[in-house]
Amino acid sequence: MRDVTEIPVTTSDGKSIVAAVHTTPETVIEDYARLLDIARVTEALTPGKTTILKNNISWHMLYPSANTTPWQIEGVTRKLREDGFDDLVVVENRTVVTKAKKGEQLNNFTPVHERYGLPIRYNFNPADMRWVTYEPKSGPFLVLDKVFPNGVRIPDYFFDKNVVHLPTVKTHIYTDYTCALKNAFGGLLDKTRHYTHSVIHETLVDLLRVQKEIQAGTFAVADATTAGSGPGPRTMTPVVKNLLLASNDQVAIDAVAAKLIGFDPMDVKCIRLAHEHGLGKGRLDEIEVLGDLSTADVKKTNWDFVVGDNAASKVGDFFWFGPMKPLAKLMFQTPMVNAFIMGSFVYHDYIWYPMQGRKVVDEWLQNTEWGHKFLEYGDPFAAEQAGLLGKLRPRRA
Repeated sequence: MRDVTEIPVTTSDGKSIVAAVHTTPETVIEDYARLLDIARVTEALTPGKTTILKNNISWHMLYPSANTTPWQIEGVTRKLREDGFDDLVVVENRTVVTKAKKGEQLNNFTPVHERYGLPIRYNFNPADMRWVTYEPKSGPFLVLDKVFPNGVRIPDYFFDKNVVHLPTVKTHIYTDYTCALKNAFGGLLDKTRHYTHSVIHETLVDLLRVQKEIQAGTFAVADATTAGSGPGPRTMTPVVKNLLLASNDQVAIDAVAAKLIGFDPMDVKCIRLAHEHGLGKGRLDEIEVLGDLSTADVKKTNWDFVVGDNAASKVGDFFWFGPMKPLAKLMFQTPMVNAFIMGSFVYHDYIWYPMQGRKVVDEWLQNTEWGHKFLEYGDPFAAEQAGLLGKLRPRRA
């Protein structure tokens, strides 16, 4: 296992490498291979170890930019196997408002899993992994031991394995942006992780330190073929960007993603804290962007994405960060949380998606090249109309 301060893939002057590659639907699988070569994936991962593909299901509904893409899973799988990483396993998690197996089907993960024989393990399935109490070796947690005073529990399955994160590039209502750091949130904490939302930035830094202590290697491959602007990680406006990113430095890839979106990386608390604690490079001057973009290109790029709010996020803000913060523990760490869960589920799946989201999805599927690419893997809506998915998706109003 790697030392907490080790960042093994750097340039000769100690800068962290972030690969950036432009892509098209016709070349995306080959472009993923080129991306991983530029980011030196074989140096970042430990040969002979099981490699976890940690995908991202921000929402079980099909929604562009919200979730890992099928070509992301396929491109990374093919390249890793070409490089000798044959023992690949997909690990998925659930939240209180998302369903992993439903997300696999609606987002066309299933055809890729079946085509490449990828086994799936769920961190909420006791048959797949156990939850064990963990204390960091390199010093106390910033916040996790305070949020979970009875012990911080993580899945034993992540120990001594390579982990490749597969996030998309998008905005987020609680962290402004989201990419690699947030992708560990679902894998390493159970469904009570919403307890940490009031200290989410510190939580992500704590989890990065855990990863560095327990994992054989950590790597991130971010898809921005269609990125998301708005109150993410779900109700966003998808924006085609035709870009792929990769790095073994989770902080550096997040810094590049945050800058592209429109933020100064060091103004984002989790990036700044991780940089200050020596867990990665958050300053662009300490990052070498290679491939089809340079660091100078990234510095002058601003997609002008906005975060904003929706009805569900306003309620969360009111309790986690607003005048009702003293009642947050009562609201979200007791059975009262079920009212919030039900409200969020009904709002997103049965109000926003049928009335607004499905129109966005249809526009993307019909009028963008990436939508056409998605349909090459299958059409879950057609399956639903044929009665094959049953109640997997609320019907459009």
